[in-house]
Amino acid sequence: MTIGYHVLTTMLGYLLGSLPVGYLVGKLYGVDVRQHGSGRTGGTNVWRATGQLEPALLTVLGDVAKGLLAVWLARRLTGSELSAALSGAAAVFGHNWPIFLRFKGGAGGITASACLVMLNGVAGAITIPIAVLALFLSHYASVGTLTVGLGGLLVLTILRLVVPALTPTVHLLYGLLAAAWIVWALRPNIRRLLRGTERRITLW
Repeated sequence: MTIGYHVLTTMLGYLLGSLPVGYLVGKLYGVDVRQHGSGRTGGTNVWRATGQLEPALLTVLGDVAKGLLAVWLARRLTGSELSAALSGAAAVFGHNWPIFLRFKGGAGGITASACLVMLNGVAGAITIPIAVLALFLSHYASVGTLTVGLGGLLVLTILRLVVPALTPTVHLLYGLLAAAWIVWALRPNIRRLLRGTERRITLW
């Protein structure tokens, strides 16, 4: 497998991740989500901007599809786990910094979850329930997203050490990059969490 294939699938992953699902869904409901709340294009801000769950769920489904497709296509086209890992990481990067919206997107939690499931189903099956639990207990979307990023990296690392056959080393590269993209995007949220001023989800 030449480096050119890795570059091409990584670029494809970035473009898929850049698809501004939340922005487009918001427009369908007559709202520019960038002008509300955090200004991000993820499901949480779509819900806050529109005041409805339906567009938020549509956004989540679209962001899941981006992640699944990015990893699946790279693996299908190249048969390479390195390409799959790079494409997944690029999809998370693209979601957070999309070329189609002047590099202002979301925080990457949903797309990162989808990439993790497609890349390493065992890691996804462990990480996502923990992230959902963290979200429901804390009522902070940012906590759930951080758990996806940092928890995913931790789970991949443990699996690599305990059951190496399930987790190629390149999966750790995905985990490291996805965690970095998520933490970097959530810097303002982390500061608010530390100050106790982060906005809670009040749906339950």
